[in-house]
Amino acid sequence: MRAFLSFAVAALMAGNAFAADLTVRVTDASGAPVENAVITFTPAAGVTTPIRFSWPYQVAQQNLQFDPYILIVPVGATVRFPNLDRVRHHVYSFSEGARFELELFGRDESRSHRFTQAGVAAVGCNIHDQMQAYIVIVDTPYVGRTAATGAVVIAGAIGQGTLRVWHPNLRARGGAMTRVVTLPASGAAQEAFSVQLRAGGHAH
Repeated sequence: MRAFLSFAVAALMAGNAFAADLTVRVTDASGAPVENAVITFTPAAGVTTPIRFSWPYQVAQQNLQFDPYILIVPVGATVRFPNLDRVRHHVYSFSEGARFELELFGRDESRSHRFTQAGVAAVGCNIHDQMQAYIVIVDTPYVGRTAATGAVVIAGAIGQGTLRVWHPNLRARGGAMTRVVTLPASGAAQEAFSVQLRAGGHAH
């Protein structure tokens, strides 16, 4: 009986952990879904636990493109830039708080840079102008990127805090909009943003 009660309590706790899911939908002025919008929720009480994400902290150069187009990493992360092309690349960012330059390096070589400040690094190649990527450096674990449906689910976001949407083509200061929200401790929550995008700003 005691084992069953322990299992029931564990199941209840697990259920609560997954119950507080925030769904955010982003649409443009015409109502079309916006892909590649980065959503963050920053609790008013702050974040005390280390922030780690499961995906690789890297932006590869392949087929004269950066992959991925948008990478989300925590403050303090070191990002690798492996070159998988047959040509050399010269990777850089002039973004405030995230300036770096990785001079010419060739196939199967890799360079890295550590990002110490929250913000967005617009990344380019000094040789191939068509190459572009964005590294979003965050100080909260509650983050996600919208899919082609314009929606993203962020697990575990509860309480009062600031909800932020960023997109490389969003018509706003810094490419971002914010609002203060209070999210329930359990049950599903939903938020929606309608944004104005510059031409060609639906998805990469």
